[in-house]
Order: sequence, then structure tokens, then C-alpha cells
Amino acid sequence: MHARHNAASTALLAAALFGVTTPLAKTLLGSVSPFMVAGLFYLGSGVGLAIAIIVRRLLQSAGERKNESRIKKEELPWLLGAIVAGGVAGPALLMVGLGTTAAATSSLLLNLEGVFTAVLAWVVFRENVDVQIFLGMVAIVAGGGLLSWQAGNGGVAPGALLVVAACAAWAIDNNLTRKVSTNDAMVIACLKGLVAGSVNLVIALLLGAHLPAFGTTLTAMLTGFAGYGVSLVLFVVALRNLGTARTGAYFSVAPIFGVMLSLFIWPEMPSLNFWIAAALMAVGIWLHIRERHQHTHTHEPLAHNHPHKHDEHHQHTHDFEWDGVEPHTHPHQHTAITHSHAHFPDIHHRHSH
Repeated sequence: MHARHNAASTALLAAALFGVTTPLAKTLLGSVSPFMVAGLFYLGSGVGLAIAIIVRRLLQSAGERKNESRIKKEELPWLLGAIVAGGVAGPALLMVGLGTTAAATSSLLLNLEGVFTAVLAWVVFRENVDVQIFLGMVAIVAGGGLLSWQAGNGGVAPGALLVVAACAAWAIDNNLTRKVSTNDAMVIACLKGLVAGSVNLVIALLLGAHLPAFGTTLTAMLTGFAGYGVSLVLFVVALRNLGTARTGAYFSVAPIFGVMLSLFIWPEMPSLNFWIAAALMAVGIWLHIRERHQHTHTHEPLAHNHPHKHDEHHQHTHDFEWDGVEPHTHPHQHTAITHSHAHFPDIHHRHSH
């Protein structure tokens, strides 16, 4: 239970950091182009994490550096796909959509990312999703649909559709990132930030945009470091421990933090549709969070490398001198085991049902 709470807290903190980024981005869009904002956000996350990685390596021992998990050649297509979908397409669609959509509405629409993530994990990647998770998704989709509908013109707002498209892009990103989640989360997030930031920045410059003033640039990059960089590191760690659908479910609380900040920055009473949509989404999030999954299952033999403690899934010896500090990282082998306990489809529980 303690491990579950830690994993959930990691996902919720990631959600909070990402959620408050949306209204902050809205404040920049009046003077900075959408692609420039996206570029500075991701570049800030990449540069900030690169500095953090360098500092960490300077503080590590030779043994710790030797045992670090490294991205394998066969995993590179998954990582590249995640960068294109979540680092290039997602933020660009969001920034353009934010230009014509209220920040509070956009923040709630971002709940759909968790739904799309869960659906892809369920349908495409065969991750288990039970009835409770499905009902939660239905509630969130209903709330998102209500938010997107404009009573004034009898249709779905184009800006809202772009925010929804951004959610779909990030859902693809989340599921592809799961494929590389056993690797160093900081390196994954850093690579995504540097590549996605550079691409969006080049697009912005080609479209005629100019770098904003130093203060605005620094603010955007620092916001990106926290909301896209640190948040993504925490999200990858949660993916490792919770699986894609559950992490997406916890991440669905991100818009709540965005809405709270939006209403603080732009104090006005939202419409009735907004509150009904918020209630539907709250019910969906509650159904996601209270889900419990337990049954007898078998672990097949598995070899991989990730930070771990010597719990019931990690009973192995070492072929090197170990100082007893946990968690620690090194390549290790899992033997077959059959048991029953509450679990999620994490990196050790990706089995069929």
C-alpha cells in the first residue's frame, strides 16, 4: 500500500506542475506566438534537465554511473515517436487552441488526455482496464464534450477541438513513453525537451516570430522546466510503477490545478456548463482513483534494468560489491513466480487476464 501511495503521489505532483502551466501559457500568448511559447517551454525543460543530469553525474560514484540504465537501439523508435507526438504536435496544437479558448475551459478539456491515454493502453497495447475505469472515462468524456460545445453557434468551438487534438497527441506520447519507462526518466525527459524545443523554436522563427525580451524568455523557459520537464520526469516514474492507463487517470487531476490558477488570474464566474462539466470530470477522477485490482497472476522470467528495492519481486544476488543502499540500479534477472496481491500494470505486471 505504501508503494501505491508513493506512485500515486508522484503522478499527482506531475499533474499539478503540468496543470498550472496552461494558464501561465495563456498569459504569454498575447505577445508571443504559439510555436515560440511551445519551443521555449520545451527548450527550458531540456536545458534545465541537462544541467541537472550533469550535476548528478558529477556527484555519482563510478559504480553508479556504470550501472545506469541506457536506452537500447530497439527502443529508439518508441522514444522518437513519443517526441514527435508529445513534444512537437501536442504543445503546438495546445498553444494554437489556447489562442481562442478560455484558460479555465482549456484546463478542464485537458482531462481528455487521461481518457485517450487509457483507451489507447486498453485497445492498442492490451493493458487491463476494468469497468470502474471505463465508467470514469465515460464521465470525463461527457464533461469534455459539454465544455467543447458552444451554445451560441450550435457547434464545437475550433479552439476546443485543437485542445482535444493536443490531448490525443499526448495520449500517443504517453503510451509510447511507457515502452522506454524503465530507462532513466530524467534522460528521457531531457531528450524530449531538447528535440521538441528546438523543432518548435525553428518553426516559430520560420513563421516570422522573434525571440521575446530576455525576461519573458527566461520566464517561459523556467515555466517549461517545471511544467514540462520536472513534470515529465515524475510522469515517467509513475508510468513505471502504475502502468499507462492508471497514470493517465491520476494525471487527469491536472486541469483542477489549472482551473484554480485561471480563476485566480481571471476572476469571473464561469457558465453553468462549466460547473456541470467540472462535476462530471470530478466523478470520473474519483472512480479512477478508488479502483483496486487484485488476482492471482504469474510473472514470467524477465531481465531488465531500473531503480529498485529488494521487495518480493526483486529477490536476487549481486555479482558486485553492494553497500546496502536502496533503491539502487543495475541489470537484474527475475525468476518465474505466481502469487496474488493488489497491483497495477507496472513494468512487472504486464500480463494478460
